[in-house]
Amino acid sequence: MARHGKKYLQVKQKVDSNRKYPLEEAVSLAIATHYTKFDESVDVAVKLGVDPRKADQNIRGSVVLPHGTGKTQRVLALAKGEKAKEAQDAGADYVGAEDMIEKIQKEGWLDFDKVVATPDMMALVGRIGRILGPRGLMPNAKTGTVTMDIAKAVSDIKAGKVDFRVDRAGVIHAPIGRVSFGEEKLKENFAAFAETILRLKPSTAKGAYVKSLAISNTMGPGIRMDTSEIKAAAAA
Repeated sequence: MARHGKKYLQVKQKVDSNRKYPLEEAVSLAIATHYTKFDESVDVAVKLGVDPRKADQNIRGSVVLPHGTGKTQRVLALAKGEKAKEAQDAGADYVGAEDMIEKIQKEGWLDFDKVVATPDMMALVGRIGRILGPRGLMPNAKTGTVTMDIAKAVSDIKAGKVDFRVDRAGVIHAPIGRVSFGEEKLKENFAAFAETILRLKPSTAKGAYVKSLAISNTMGPGIRMDTSEIKAAAAA
């Protein structure tokens, strides 16, 4: 059994583990249970009534949070010619083609957080799939990171785009900001995330779509939420 420190146990007393909180109280608690010196991330976990083994229920998507994530993402853009210039003008930290792929292959260079690419580059990107894939860095059309509109892809990431994917247990984990954002910004980010999750509901999913919902800061306890808050936030 995991052992927790005194500070964790103190803040955990603020949370009623038997209660399902409304959004406003849950966000307030996520802030109130912050006890470390660093600006912790505030994260959401949603258990969905889907079967990830089925291709049409293996939910994957992205959302641009209105207030960002509080983290600056280093973006590598793989493109040539005019598209490379567009990516650079949009704020990509690194831009290139074969040279960047060779740098990753031969030097093990991975000083970036996201990779975007134009479709014509994907045959070359396949060479480093075994390096990028396990790290969650492989560009993918479903998350908008393989596109001809590479400037928008870069801009969205810089603005606070979050990619997510359901895991084997049917759970989606996603950050919605930092403790320092305050309640209003966190609630607005949650609303954007909620709307996206509902929009991605597969028509083949049976029964309750959102089975459980929780929010927490990085080091704090989980705070269970009423699942109806997803629909309420999305409709707001």
